Amino acid sequence: MKCKHCNNELNQVFVDLVYAPVSNSMLTSDQLDKPESYFPLKVFVCEKCYLVQAAQVNNPEDIFNQDYTYYSSFSSSWLNHAKRYVDMMMDRYRFNEKSQIIEVGSNDGYLLQYFVQYNVPVLGIDPSRGTDIEAEKKGVPTISDFFSSRLSETQLLGKGIKADLIVGNNVLAHDPRINDIVKGLKITLKDDGLITMEFPHLMRLVEDCQFDTIYHEHFFYLSLTVVKTIFESQGLEIFDIEELTTHGGSLRIFAKHREDKSKQVTQRVIDFLDREEKAGLKTKSYYDDFQLRVDKIKMDTLSFLIEETRKGKVIIGYGAAAKGNTLLNYCGIKGTDIIRFVVDASTVKQGKYLPGSHIPVVSEERIKELKPDYVIILPWNLKNEIEKQLSYIRAWGGKFVFFIPELTVF
Repeated sequence: MKCKHCNNELNQVFVDLVYAPVSNSMLTSDQLDKPESYFPLKVFVCEKCYLVQAAQVNNPEDIFNQDYTYYSSFSSSWLNHAKRYVDMMMDRYRFNEKSQIIEVGSNDGYLLQYFVQYNVPVLGIDPSRGTDIEAEKKGVPTISDFFSSRLSETQLLGKGIKADLIVGNNVLAHDPRINDIVKGLKITLKDDGLITMEFPHLMRLVEDCQFDTIYHEHFFYLSLTVVKTIFESQGLEIFDIEELTTHGGSLRIFAKHREDKSKQVTQRVIDFLDREEKAGLKTKSYYDDFQLRVDKIKMDTLSFLIEETRKGKVIIGYGAAAKGNTLLNYCGIKGTDIIRFVVDASTVKQGKYLPGSHIPVVSEERIKELKPDYVIILPWNLKNEIEKQLSYIRAWGGKFVFFIPELTVF
């Protein structure tokens, strides 16, 4: 296997989570008694460019060109994050009715809807079936396809469409054709335009052992150092950066054409690159003990669940998130003998079953009926939002639990 960026042979294993189903492939009741597809979930580090990447066993089309169950708008905290971003960008760059905003991986229009409220022309690009329909309801025209240099040349540039701003949130890691994606950004961007991209930061994954963010939708696990190299290879330059708390710790980069001298590279970029180098991201040893730390979390998780179940405690989960499916499948949790069900706010997921574990997904009303002793917060990055939403479990002595970066009961 070769690196998707520099074509170097990949030999160094970062972590091996063995086999897992595709994390967002929720099951219907009719599928429970049918064979389920499992795929290797192994991640490598390129010893030349230090791009952390999964062994490609799925095509993006197999993951996203289906009834995709992740809809961004079901998370109120994510909607608030999107609105704050739009308000900030409008204040800083003064986009107007003559501007063109394009979002790559626009999902259900969760972000672009706020630009629409400012009367700024928008265009979403997203391949997943169903989300485009919801986006159109929000006034967000959407191209139902994967973003690529081909799409940029034919469906955008060929129709005279170029962007003042290209947005991409948690999408850069989702397609193994990362060089081509960035090439498409270059083609689509106006001469004085800018790009913002958000992605979970590799340092946070490593230092907080966030192994549950590894699943088949994510081909890459990114650092500023590597993204800078990839962007520069396509004639783009990162000129600013922000650290975010989303998804357990993310980066937001600001990029431009290399030839655009109107935007100067900030000291923040220089300092952050230095910080990554001092942390050791470009050394083999930085990645060496990750597997051992992952396996400790697995053992702690299983010990807690088995011990509390033996005591007769009632345990449920909250959040039918992809990261939760990685955790449950690596721990070998199956059926409802330990975790009775998982609650999720998404009506798209309710009535279905988690891939691999086959735990049913239900609505929140079931919590009040069962009165569980423990609610496992599977999307731990939303723990504050979920704790506030479900605070009523304290009335019967219920407690919250999450397992990453370590077992926490509160």
